[in-house]
Amino acid sequence: MAKEKLKVIKEADLNNNCPECFNQDLKLTFYQKHTYGAFFHKTTNEITNQIVCRKCNSMIYPVKWTDDIERMFDYYQKTVVPEKKSAKPTFLFFIILLLMIAIVGIGVYFFLGGTIKV
Repeated sequence: MAKEKLKVIKEADLNNNCPECFNQDLKLTFYQKHTYGAFFHKTTNEITNQIVCRKCNSMIYPVKWTDDIERMFDYYQKTVVPEKKSAKPTFLFFIILLLMIAIVGIGVYFFLGGTIKV
């Protein structure tokens, strides 16, 4: 089973008021989803975000956003540059690939009679 991991691609401190405790210490974080399998490491285009108040440790969901928070979110969302979507093979993939090539080579060698005449 592939493991999924969210990697931080941008963090920003916001000076807007928290809707819960009215403190001005919010943190906006953008994440990009990566999946790690046995044969491939994939980077996806999926980007998520989260706003957390550092004082009361509550997550600020979009329903509770004020106009100021929404403006700041839109600004920082435009500055996010995610990694390109990609799939990179792992070391295990290359080992299995080399074993398969060796097996096919040995099979061809024995199929031809075991002797190669030049």
